[in-house]
Amino acid sequence: MSGAVPGRAERVRRLGGHEGRWLVSLVWWVARRRIGVAAGDRPFGYAGAQAAIVYGLTFVCAVETVGLAVLLAGHPVAHAVMLVVDVYTVLAMLGLQAAAVTRPHVLGADALRIRDGARMEVRIPLERIAAVRCDLRFKKEEGAQELIELAVAGQTSVTVELSEPVVAVRLLGRRVVARTVRFHADDARGVVTAVRAAMGGPADGSPGRRPGAVTPG
Repeated sequence: MSGAVPGRAERVRRLGGHEGRWLVSLVWWVARRRIGVAAGDRPFGYAGAQAAIVYGLTFVCAVETVGLAVLLAGHPVAHAVMLVVDVYTVLAMLGLQAAAVTRPHVLGADALRIRDGARMEVRIPLERIAAVRCDLRFKKEEGAQELIELAVAGQTSVTVELSEPVVAVRLLGRRVVARTVRFHADDARGVVTAVRAAMGGPADGSPGRRPGAVTPG
């Protein structure tokens, strides 16, 4: 279930905020620090699955920057414009990875926060979690109701089913109500074990799989 689409001004404001967040993430990345992880919280990374893709694309963009600089050496205006565009593109690619590294998923004392870099965060109170399991999926369910999927490199590896819905806000301001949240974690088993322990349930229990799901053995 999704809410109304925000107006143009609100979408522009939110895009500007997103730009600022990934730029800040570059600084935190260089400083080897994480955002929004308090003392006692357990962070779980998810950037590993996309690292090779991001670094590969960044290398391609860097090569393109050098190539265009040579080709446009005799056209100073075009050279300057394309240099700005290309440098920004390289920074944006690195900012994508930096946001994922510095904003991990976080398990706190009372809630699990699922993050999608600088784009989106879903806060799930622990008392609303009915089940959590490793659940490797490679395809989104188009048009699925009350579902949030935060995939990395086209895959999710953890599924959380809720007894009560949660509300999340997407990048451009659309509100989404969900009873099922799927996301990727580099250590999916570690996330599941930690969440079950925080809920006070058995850490090694394995709820039944849904048809079509693949659970790592």
